[in-house]
Amino acid sequence: MNTPNNGSLRVGILTVSDRASSGEYEDRGGPAVAEWLSGAIASPWESTTHLVPDDQQLIAGALRAMVDDEGCQLVLTTGGTGPAPRDVTPEATLEVADRVLPGFGELMRAVSHQYVLTAALSRQLGVTRGGALILNLPGNPKAIAQILEGIFGAVPDCVALLGGPTIEVTDRVVGGTTSPGPLHAS
Repeated sequence: MNTPNNGSLRVGILTVSDRASSGEYEDRGGPAVAEWLSGAIASPWESTTHLVPDDQQLIAGALRAMVDDEGCQLVLTTGGTGPAPRDVTPEATLEVADRVLPGFGELMRAVSHQYVLTAALSRQLGVTRGGALILNLPGNPKAIAQILEGIFGAVPDCVALLGGPTIEVTDRVVGGTTSPGPLHAS
């Protein structure tokens, strides 16, 4: 059940990584998402985090739990969006999706292409599940920040249209109608 938390946004952050989930190395993707959001969201928000290996059923299960059981209105995954055989985050995301929002995937690849030619290999998606928006981000912390900088202006409006809380953003976020300050282009 996707229920509001006293007007506060509930964000799920799901890191998908075989090596981080096994303890081989530290999860850097999830913390990078949380750090970026801390500088971008001005209204109250809280997060829940999960870390799973590159396994379609485990990823799908975590996505269902975050939306259906934990009430997340926004879920950001990190990792598993490339063309390698173990990269199955998009398949798991589609498994739990009600609707695909192709513009998010297109925009993420366009933003990424400004930095790397390999952006064409990305299979990032934006989907809805119930009243939640789920976005697949890359696993690299630098790329996470670049993508979020380029797409987050559309996120508050999408969450609001899905019945979620109003998300006020800092002037770091360009675009979107919920920005408290004037919009600017850099």
